[in-house]
Amino acid sequence: MNQAKVAVVIIHWNNRALLEQFLPSVMATTYPNLEIVLADNASTDDSVAWVKANYPTIKTIVLDQNYGYAGGYNHALKQVTADYFVLLNNDVEVTPGWIEPIIEAMQQDETIAAAQPKILQYNKRNYFEYAGAAGGFMDCLGYVFCRGRIFENLEEDLGQYNNNMPVFWASGACFFVKSKAFFEVGGFDESFFAHMEEVDLCWRLQLAAYKIWYIGSSQVYHLGGSTLQQGNPKKTYLNFRNSLRMLLKNENVAKLLWLIPVRSTLDLMGSIFFLMNAKPEHSAAVHKAHADFFFKFGKWWKARKNIIRKQSSNQLKGIYPGAVFFEHFVLKKQTFSELSAKDKLFS
Repeated sequence: MNQAKVAVVIIHWNNRALLEQFLPSVMATTYPNLEIVLADNASTDDSVAWVKANYPTIKTIVLDQNYGYAGGYNHALKQVTADYFVLLNNDVEVTPGWIEPIIEAMQQDETIAAAQPKILQYNKRNYFEYAGAAGGFMDCLGYVFCRGRIFENLEEDLGQYNNNMPVFWASGACFFVKSKAFFEVGGFDESFFAHMEEVDLCWRLQLAAYKIWYIGSSQVYHLGGSTLQQGNPKKTYLNFRNSLRMLLKNENVAKLLWLIPVRSTLDLMGSIFFLMNAKPEHSAAVHKAHADFFFKFGKWWKARKNIIRKQSSNQLKGIYPGAVFFEHFVLKKQTFSELSAKDKLFS
């Protein structure tokens, strides 16, 4: 089997210290046919100059403004030539041999368009990390979760999720994607700016008859929250807004007729929860997200016509038939293994 060309592309905006901390592990990667690229979102510090001085073999792409995660990668990847892109956050520590198992799996099954490794916490290394854990799924209400992470609850890694398997979405923190498939479906939706864009892309890839996989024999460590902290109201706004946009673009019309009203009601409950927990700025962010979504409803609806649909929604992998929201917050189930219908994800 030919050694595929792989480009590890690191999106970056300011915070040179992250590059100093995490680039050494990436540079130690031994995969032979590899290019490492820094895609800089118009940093105002000396990040690019520092990389050029200390790692001259790294290709640097300097964008003219901060396009966020989605737009930044869309602009940068047009300037990168490879069979596979690895979109890597600037706060990820990789491990020896992290690329080979995933590329091997993707080459053995050419319908696998995207994949991710096991993602553990950088500061608590035996626990799964929020952004991806052991592969991403979506429930019947459009809420996303992971093996190893149900909403805010993070599990300890005891080897329980080491098996490779198809998933609904792969984490943007360490996102392997076949370059041909990425461009075929139009790349990331730049209107998302950041958050949920990888889930949206994976959904579109599946609709285009590709597969998304989790490969447990590769692992990385993610610091997380380096650009937008978990407690930042803007993160809350983007997550709620982009989740609704994603549903409107990709879900079938019959389901949307009841799903959007249900999600709006549950999101309202979420805003009340924020208020009860003395987080009025997050409550306001939820309402702002909904106002933005409904004000621009027509625009997002029109985006449906650009989506390639080679298979129907009921053929997609990684959609949980139950409501994780209900099982977690009402029935108090804390882990993926406790979910009542989890076995249906493996059938």
